[in-house]
Amino acid sequence: MKKITKIALILIVAIMFGLSLQSSVHAASLDSIDITISSEKIMPGEEVTVDVKFGKPLGSYTFDFAYDNQLLEFVRAEGGTTNDNGTRIRVYYFDTAGGTNPRESMSITFKAKTDLITTNPTDISITAEGLANNDASEEYDDITTPIVKNLTIEPDYQDYEINLNYDGQMVEEEEKQVKLSIQSALGKSYDHARLIAKVQTTTGGTVTLKGTDEQMVEHEIIQSGWGDASGYKIGGKDVNQTLQLTALFTKAGKYTITFELIDRDNADSIIASKEVTVDVQPKGSTPSTPDQEEPEVTPPTEEETPTTPETSEPEKEETPTTLPKTGTENIYTIVSLLIMLLSTIYIMQNRKDKKA
Repeated sequence: MKKITKIALILIVAIMFGLSLQSSVHAASLDSIDITISSEKIMPGEEVTVDVKFGKPLGSYTFDFAYDNQLLEFVRAEGGTTNDNGTRIRVYYFDTAGGTNPRESMSITFKAKTDLITTNPTDISITAEGLANNDASEEYDDITTPIVKNLTIEPDYQDYEINLNYDGQMVEEEEKQVKLSIQSALGKSYDHARLIAKVQTTTGGTVTLKGTDEQMVEHEIIQSGWGDASGYKIGGKDVNQTLQLTALFTKAGKYTITFELIDRDNADSIIASKEVTVDVQPKGSTPSTPDQEEPEVTPPTEEETPTTPETSEPEKEETPTTLPKTGTENIYTIVSLLIMLLSTIYIMQNRKDKKA
């Protein structure tokens, strides 16, 4: 009985040793596998491809690619039959030619959704099972710990533009309504942006730029910036933030105002900036504008004929050939001629009477 028990124990140990030996021969880790991604950053509408190189011929395999279907859509796969359940693409292959048609690689392609307007980090997670060589004489361990390939989908953002606009001239000690705008056709999103301003001038004057937000809270941009100290959200499509402000300059002269949109979440790094020069006029001055300029008067030359009676000079008259008939001197001349004529008539009449 003891002999039988010993024999049974020896057989059990031999079987277990044989099984372990068989396992070590037929199962191995596929350390030669190499998985790469064509790009780690793409724009909406662009494609990205994951290439899988086995390092040795495989006659069978099943790969799973988990992805975010809110950001990516499946396009195609090469190297097997595909099955898409919405969040995972399964690609499987079996060499039906009896091991004469193994594969050494496969690939899968995704496309970023076209309607994305923000930056979206994501990843593609890869696992595998059913790995075997071309004649199935050697099997490989399943890849249960996902191999992760990171990917960022980021739109082609447009820079933010800052502009200051107002009508007419800026005059010292006079308040003026101005518009400060921040615009972008597609602006990168920030959770805690903030608008600040700095002033440079040699006039010794000060500047005040103040306005009221939607919560009826007044802000003075030069002193404390716009909005809550922690910042506000900005970004997306067709950004157009317009602030209605009141500006006041205490002295005449030139002022340089630098506006900066900063990111509080990134050590106040500058998102956008704009330098504006304001020429402030003295109080009571009437700076000329194109509509107010007086027309330039060119003195007439000797050859020019004046065009208005008020400013024209009479033309020179030639010396009269007859005596003038007006004026005091003219009257005396006429009286003298009349006396001479009457005298002549009187003398002739007397001579005539004497002859008679």
